[in-house]
Amino acid sequence: MKKLLMCCLLLMFVLTYSFPLPAKAYTYGDPNEEALAEAYKKMLIELDKNPSDYVKAEKYYNTVKEEIDMHMGPEPTKSILQDLENKDKEQAIHNLDQLLVLNIARRMENIDKNFSEYETSKRLLAKGFATYAALSPKIEARNPELDKEMKSEFDKALNSLGNPGLFGVGQKEADKNAFDASKDQIFSLLQKEFHLKNLKVGHFTVVEKNTSSPKKDWTDISNLRNWLPLVVIVVIIVGVVMFTIRKKNKS
Repeated sequence: MKKLLMCCLLLMFVLTYSFPLPAKAYTYGDPNEEALAEAYKKMLIELDKNPSDYVKAEKYYNTVKEEIDMHMGPEPTKSILQDLENKDKEQAIHNLDQLLVLNIARRMENIDKNFSEYETSKRLLAKGFATYAALSPKIEARNPELDKEMKSEFDKALNSLGNPGLFGVGQKEADKNAFDASKDQIFSLLQKEFHLKNLKVGHFTVVEKNTSSPKKDWTDISNLRNWLPLVVIVVIIVGVVMFTIRKKNKS
């Protein structure tokens, strides 16, 4: 009997830590990679070569061109491709930097439209932060204090989203005013650093669609399959209790 109980407890432990539950996942987590940020990093590698490889840089840009045109209009693509054609490395990087800033703004503006939807807002903020992470080394080299402040504001924005918890455990109310304050500060700092007149370029979609390859997001409470670990654990516990009761009744 003791061996059976120990086996059940061991199985519960393994299942619990193999399938993280929402209450444990209140971090930036491991969101789907932001495609634009990844393309940007690859383009910089090609542009920093001596001589710069503009053909490969354009190839990487074309992997995200459709999404950029859809969300920000044709102007960014037109300018960047022209820079690459002209072999103007500095202007191409300048325009790419500004494009990433606009992408951060797009992600955070969409949080405004989805603020009550925790999972969506958290995913959008994670994508915005992933975009900033691509710019961070450049900002840190120029102004370490600014980079530190930017990361702090992203942390504040994350905290402002609250946390639905699990069955009320770990629940934290969202704070829209705190989010707006962090968003405005992030926008203001980025606008000054990258000399943008405004951050309203192209159209900003109301509904975000996840077009990248699917990945498991264990923080999505609405996904029924994410309840499977909890169900398995409950079934095991009930089984142990029933077995113990029947054992006592027979004795």
